[in-house]
Amino acid sequence: MPAPTRDRNAFSQGKPLWSRAIATPTVEFGPTPLTVLVGQVPTDLRGSLYRNGPGRLQRAGETVDHWFDGDGGILAIHFAAGGATGLYRYVQTQGLQAEVAANRYLYPGYGKPASGPFWKRLSAKPKNVANTSVFALPDKLLALWEADNPHALDLETLETLGLDDLGILQPRQPYSAHPKWDTQTGDLYNFGVVLGRRNYIQLYRSDATGQIRQQGQLPLSRTSLVHDFVLAGPYLIFLIPPVVLSLLPILLQNKGFSDAMQWQPQHGTQVIVVDRHTLEEVSRFETDPWFQWHFGNGYQVADGTVVIDYVRYDNFDTNQWLKEFVTGYPKTPVSARLYRLRIDAAVGKVLSNEPQLDQECEFPIVAPQDVGQYHNSLFYCYKSQPKNEEYFDSIGCLQPDSGRTSQLTFANGCYPIEPTYVPGPQGTDWILTVVFDGNQDQSTLQILPADNLEAGPICILALPEIIPFGFHGTWKTK
Repeated sequence: MPAPTRDRNAFSQGKPLWSRAIATPTVEFGPTPLTVLVGQVPTDLRGSLYRNGPGRLQRAGETVDHWFDGDGGILAIHFAAGGATGLYRYVQTQGLQAEVAANRYLYPGYGKPASGPFWKRLSAKPKNVANTSVFALPDKLLALWEADNPHALDLETLETLGLDDLGILQPRQPYSAHPKWDTQTGDLYNFGVVLGRRNYIQLYRSDATGQIRQQGQLPLSRTSLVHDFVLAGPYLIFLIPPVVLSLLPILLQNKGFSDAMQWQPQHGTQVIVVDRHTLEEVSRFETDPWFQWHFGNGYQVADGTVVIDYVRYDNFDTNQWLKEFVTGYPKTPVSARLYRLRIDAAVGKVLSNEPQLDQECEFPIVAPQDVGQYHNSLFYCYKSQPKNEEYFDSIGCLQPDSGRTSQLTFANGCYPIEPTYVPGPQGTDWILTVVFDGNQDQSTLQILPADNLEAGPICILALPEIIPFGFHGTWKTK
């Protein structure tokens, strides 16, 4: 008999309304026509939205130690002439299936060390939770988790097809959750961080089918955490934060990865510039210390200068906040701001590094056709009233050249997730976001005009189950 899940009301008592979205594991649902609550679905919106995130944070009365360790669940919303159809499925990883059978957690993870006798802990491997991002290829959907191979899923049904080696990956070879697709060339770039006796970044260039055609390696001077990178014109650029992982506690399984990482600002942030065509290093230099999870975009201007937009934290306290997130009431003070970094990539020099917004924000994105190219619109989630325990309640758009913003704050107790940009065939583009309403215990899919967020949603679709806050998504045009 399945173990009872915790009560949503009991878990959320005295906590922000957003906590109700993670109070119990998400319930899967099959293809379901979505009811229109407000407006109407644009007649020329054709394609599929895919989103990934931790759908299960508890099992048999035990809660994961860190948000990053929840089992990955995929939301798909297919738009066709008859309207919109939604479905939600857990990625059927080997680890998830084993834990379902045992009705308990069996594996170590990002936040949790292995349990059991010492000799068993030494051989324990972390579970691939497949919970971070998704990428749609012509014939399959990749569920991405940065410390292992991706899982392939059926684009229509979300059936898990199994681990995918993309033609070349070895078992457990890392493939990051933030690939960059150049829509002009069809090239797909990604990386994986390999730590051990030799620390390095493995570089990948794939064709439009996802098959890896070229590889390269960048040595790392320390055991660092690298979550994302940026494509900027002719370059791939990595900003290596001064977060250092102590491998011995991991090898002995005395600590999880999260607790084995230390903030060491004396190292500064290392900038590594790579030629995207040869996958060889162009320059490497250090600058002031900071931490970033995500980049908005990068590009090269006419004089050769490279511009990079990213979300900057003063330190690594964000990791503790993300650990506390699973309690529904994180307390660690954390603040992140959108910054613009300008560098001379060839010489290896920082030219400027300035804040762009005085708002606490995250999940910056640009239109897919702008990735690696000049952009004049950058979208993000932000907090209208910054509080440590609160979650994002707003979506904004910044035009970096002019500094103009267009912003939408949702009703009290309503929380959006990372915006997804959808180019329209008639020049009308949209922003799609899943919004959780803690007052009604309901999730909706909201469609916003990309050029005028303040106008509010042009369509709101009801989802049949609560969709928890996730990380990243993508759009695939039919």
